[in-house]
Amino acid sequence: MPSTSWLFWALLSAGFAAMTAIFTKLGVNNINSDFATFIRTCVILVLVGGIAFFTKQFQPISSISSKGLLFLILSGLATGASWLCYFRAMSLGQVSQVAPVDKLSVILVAIFGVLLLGEHLSAMNWLGVALITVGVVMISWQG
Repeated sequence: MPSTSWLFWALLSAGFAAMTAIFTKLGVNNINSDFATFIRTCVILVLVGGIAFFTKQFQPISSISSKGLLFLILSGLATGASWLCYFRAMSLGQVSQVAPVDKLSVILVAIFGVLLLGEHLSAMNWLGVALITVGVVMISWQG
């Protein structure tokens, strides 16, 4: 069933991320990039808060371990920093260059997953990481 497949949700995420890049580029014209990030964050807060409320998925903060809560807070801070930088880059550069460079996060996640989480990548996986790196460089190259 597609709704229980990680690949299904990952492909949807990629599609929405692509739309996000285009909508962001169109939205940051003639507006401060930090304020644009604020507007986007408010929309996400209302959307996800509404989903959690209407599907009764809220849970007491006390039910989350302190370690889990710490990492969720750090994740939120990293997301905020990423979005601020992304919107600034979008206001200054071309979407066809900014979005691929932003996806260098794929390479960093693979490396951090190995170094920090003890995950293992095969030779084929490392080849994919290298090819993504080459692809990002080729797409973002100003020639």
